[in-house]
Amino acid sequence: MFKKSFLTGTVALIIASFITGSWAAELSPIKLPPPNLNSGKSLMQSLQARKSSRDFSTKKLSVEVLSNLLWAACGINRPESGRRTAPSAVNWQEIDVYVAMADGLYLYNAKEHVLKPVIKQDIRVLTGKQKFVKEAPVNLIYVADYSRMGGANAEERNSYSAADTAFIAQNVYLYCASEGLATVVRGSIDRDVLAKAMQLRDNQKIILSQTVGYPK
Repeated sequence: MFKKSFLTGTVALIIASFITGSWAAELSPIKLPPPNLNSGKSLMQSLQARKSSRDFSTKKLSVEVLSNLLWAACGINRPESGRRTAPSAVNWQEIDVYVAMADGLYLYNAKEHVLKPVIKQDIRVLTGKQKFVKEAPVNLIYVADYSRMGGANAEERNSYSAADTAFIAQNVYLYCASEGLATVVRGSIDRDVLAKAMQLRDNQKIILSQTVGYPK
């Protein structure tokens, strides 16, 4: 009963903040440094170390770690064509990576390699139903933008966006394994509540979340 009441109260507080306009406070973009392509373990060592973890330190990730993490997730690795580290069906690149941290919610812009501010509100608690999500430093939220998927029907949108999210999530797993970070991908989310908090459009769909941080 306490856990349910706490979560309900937190959701109400976040929604109240939105209604009263406190979400309009300015967040600055975070310009990410170029990724360090020489860091970490080898691919085979990273595969050996890859695992899901649910115990996270509250220690923040540095901007350098965020840069490497997001570039590994779905950054541009072929600038001449704008293609990414993760594949996508028909090169739709329909999956957006949102980054929920203590100071607010950001959207990763791969072309500029920058975190664009979305809302100045800590919504980490809404990114999943597990206790650790509200304290871990970073929760990635994978959102499919169906408007980029051409004439795909509903079944194709669902299957392709799920597969494309999985590619990104696995990139994150391998990066975390290579750098000694903890991570777990999660599907237990109240998507309606989270989508409202993120101010998503009707043609955007939350697929999964993934928590990243240092091991506790």
